[in-house]
Amino acid sequence: MEKELVISRAEIARRVDELGRRISERSPDGLLVVGVLKGAFIFTGDLVRAISTPLEVDFIRVASYGSDRCSSGRIRLSKDLETDLAGREVLLVEDIVDTGTTLAWLLAHLHDRGACSVKVCALIDKRRRRREKVSIDYYGFRREGFLVGYGLDYNERYRELPDIFELKAS
Repeated sequence: MEKELVISRAEIARRVDELGRRISERSPDGLLVVGVLKGAFIFTGDLVRAISTPLEVDFIRVASYGSDRCSSGRIRLSKDLETDLAGREVLLVEDIVDTGTTLAWLLAHLHDRGACSVKVCALIDKRRRRREKVSIDYYGFRREGFLVGYGLDYNERYRELPDIFELKAS
């Protein structure tokens, strides 16, 4: 497969800094940042360093893709949060919001666990294939295509790339 550069590491760094400032301004009293594994782990790490507000971090792991290039539509929780969410303001950090199926499931799960509010920050917002009506409060980039790098993968490969590429069939 060929890779085509679509977002450089410099563009990513600038956007993460902007998001960190906006989130800090809108949540001055602090928040719980919940990163969605595995795809958002690098983005979550960079984002929490860009947020100047007091925060805690936890991770949740769900899967809907397996080894395919498109979502199966079935959500599987493989790691739940360790933090009590009762009455907490939560910032959910996702790598990509595509159909919205996983995000809708996550939002319901976090509210069921007692979060008083959940805001969403997605690195990539793919709106063209959206099936679920979900709200994204902060997004890094709007891009389509099958993207890898900066934590995003295809069959567990390419996560380590510092830039974001679109995979193209060769």
